Amino acid sequence: MKVTKLSQDEALSITLRHQLLPQTQQRIDLYFSLPNEMGISPQTLDESNYFHSSIKTRSAYFSDKLHLPLVRSRFISAKKGEQDDYRVNLNLFSYQIKTALDIDIKQTLQHKDSDEFYPMAHELAEQSIGLLKKLRRNAPSDKKFKSYHENADNYLSWHVEQSFLKLLAKGPKTTESAEIREQLIHLCREENSYRDSNQFNSQITLGDPNRITNKMRLLQRLMEYGVVFNKDMRHLNRNLKRVVRGSVTAIIMAFVMTLVLNARSSFTEVTLVLVALLGVIYGLRETFKDDITQIIWRRIQHGLPKWQQIFSNSATKTKVAKQTIWLEYIKSKELPDNVKKHLNKRRQQNRLDAQLLHFRSDTKVLAKKFLPGYDEIQQQLMFNLTPFVRYLKKGEGRLYSLDGQKISQQGVERRYQINVVLVQTCEGEQHSQRFKITLNRSGIINIEAMKAHVG
Repeated sequence: MKVTKLSQDEALSITLRHQLLPQTQQRIDLYFSLPNEMGISPQTLDESNYFHSSIKTRSAYFSDKLHLPLVRSRFISAKKGEQDDYRVNLNLFSYQIKTALDIDIKQTLQHKDSDEFYPMAHELAEQSIGLLKKLRRNAPSDKKFKSYHENADNYLSWHVEQSFLKLLAKGPKTTESAEIREQLIHLCREENSYRDSNQFNSQITLGDPNRITNKMRLLQRLMEYGVVFNKDMRHLNRNLKRVVRGSVTAIIMAFVMTLVLNARSSFTEVTLVLVALLGVIYGLRETFKDDITQIIWRRIQHGLPKWQQIFSNSATKTKVAKQTIWLEYIKSKELPDNVKKHLNKRRQQNRLDAQLLHFRSDTKVLAKKFLPGYDEIQQQLMFNLTPFVRYLKKGEGRLYSLDGQKISQQGVERRYQINVVLVQTCEGEQHSQRFKITLNRSGIINIEAMKAHVG
């Protein structure tokens, strides 16, 4: 079983990545312990709203050997390979380059020490140059394949340039690494000149930042054809919810009609008092019907899956995987024993009253085999934590200290800590681990992985 990796994505988001083999089943449980002082509860953050706005899933073919798809001669040759075969395998190769580069750029930016940052950046640049050369050496001569290759080449050249410009802009500045920095700048200039010499983009497009960015987004989507799976979302328990709503309405209407008939029998004729009494009865029905329905529905659906996602190959339309998702608030007594053990390892001062939010994902791979050169698919679960910090206090405090006879002060920011327990179950094996996520209103400060447990 390959262990699921949890890492920071953007300023306020985390990503889980795991690989799956054909016809395997895997369960991912994520338990968020959210301190009450953060203001998160079923009343302030609805589970369905959070799922649709802040949880994204993505599945695609995966290989840790980037060269495999493209070098297969039967896909490079126009005589031996079909058009869709060539396009899909070219896209697989290009997509893996982009994915690997994005991950490595983020990891490199986490190093603030120039002695670690620039050697990693230099190695990353050498690898990127090698992969781009491999792509360009296999340029097809057939026109029906050439446009696909030019689109991939254009996008990857632009993406490599943008990635290293971002790296240089956000990385540490030092004169000691001026030579490596100049090499990275030279790489960016070379890629820019390469696109100009091949006339990949018009001057009008190049002159407008919005146009060039939007064009590259379009090329990225074209590059994902046949690689990133299409996703079909299904809402589960809709019919059950209709039955609950109808049953509650029927019971309340029966009760109301009983009151109406009793009231009518108490009056021999229509009077102002009768009309007022009937108005009160119907008003109470409308007031409490939705509340009662909501309370009953929350209890009935507790523990039931809420959504199902079907992933299919965008080229062949065949179903590849099926994912069933749960998301709900739970009580501490509902926590599994292994999760309780992880949370009990916290220091006493960190055991604050908290809301527990449970996310569960059951994934079943339906495909018996994948495309040639690919033995796995990679699934990504992205969680945006922005809704968690919506109610946090802005305040900065002041820390005072005495230095001789002088009193000094410095600003300190308010930080919060979320504990997340990840439990991965696959083919009878189980892996669990706790993560401490420290954040403020602006972003994630640190993610600390605690000791894992394999069962």
